[in-house]
Amino acid sequence: MSTENLPQSPEQPPRKPRVAVVFGGRSSEHGISIVTAGAVLSAIDRTKYDVLPIGITQDGRWALTADDPERMAIIDRQQPNVEQLAESNEGGVVLPVDPGNREVVYSEPGSVPKALGEVDVVFPMLHGPYGEDGTLQGLLELSGVPYVGSGVLASAVGQDKEYMKRVFTSFGLKVGPYVVIRPREWERDQSAARKKIIDFAGDHGWPLFVKPARAGSSFGITKVDSLEGLDEAIEEAQRHDPKIIVEALLRGREIECGVLEFEDGPRASVPAEIPPVQSHDFYDFEAKYIDSASGIVPAPLTEEQTAEVRRLAVEAFDAASCEGLVRADFFLTEGGEFVINEINTMPGFTPISMYPRMWQETGVSYPELVDRLVQAALRRSTGLR
Repeated sequence: MSTENLPQSPEQPPRKPRVAVVFGGRSSEHGISIVTAGAVLSAIDRTKYDVLPIGITQDGRWALTADDPERMAIIDRQQPNVEQLAESNEGGVVLPVDPGNREVVYSEPGSVPKALGEVDVVFPMLHGPYGEDGTLQGLLELSGVPYVGSGVLASAVGQDKEYMKRVFTSFGLKVGPYVVIRPREWERDQSAARKKIIDFAGDHGWPLFVKPARAGSSFGITKVDSLEGLDEAIEEAQRHDPKIIVEALLRGREIECGVLEFEDGPRASVPAEIPPVQSHDFYDFEAKYIDSASGIVPAPLTEEQTAEVRRLAVEAFDAASCEGLVRADFFLTEGGEFVINEINTMPGFTPISMYPRMWQETGVSYPELVDRLVQAALRRSTGLR
């Protein structure tokens, strides 16, 4: 029997890739993560992607949240939190743990679990421990769900300032003087640990910067000008991380450079300079996010300096086996040498953040930047690569 005259079923339009934007989290950078996610939700192309916002509360619950970027901002110096955005105080979102099943499920106590559909890629807008440090990346690897940004190893290295510096040194990148105090050292003998820092100051001079080893957004950092403020600085750093790192002051200019993964490999943006902030002792959290201290884009460097810092940023990206994106932070010393301070494997995406500003100046708009990151994630498989 011929089928030529039978009515034909209309072809179903192809399903748009579904992007789960995950934000919040258990670290001290919970609020900044939400602000970053709000900017991404505002910019992502809804004609090209379906979007599922998922917030992680500060106690670790995965919550279904409203898709409302306007509520995800710092208002009157107050940071947002996921509890305010969650559609329920008890419901939870569960990712699949079966690589053959990408369907996300939402459940509430006493109710039948509800399927939210498949997720094609996760955009993890998490900063700090329990998200940017390889933990979430490991979960997504087990689930077989592609995600934006670096994998487990690079994320872990990028979160731990000690091992980041060790990796950079092994690849020939110049780092500044530092000393690390691990939790066991401090618990075993505080006097010996304190002496270790004092001896370091004797070699490199005051002031010193006392930092949590595994935190970002300049949380918990104190500039210490003398022995008198050391214990208070250690206590503040340990509020964010029991492991601390102490760095010597490097006199020079603060230069940042963005790296983005293109189809043919990573490329560097034009660099930016962070000028001294008159109202702040250094470029701390308040300067970055509350008082909106602005960087200079592009940085006023020579052509040779610009080329050099862009080259070093890509080298740092490759040294740590990064993927997707990185912001690399350098000091340009008074002697004209670039010293790498750190990388951020998931840098801020707030409207005033340096990473998108550098790429805007390089010719990649904010929406295109978001799209390129999602497309790069979709091109990659999970697992060994």
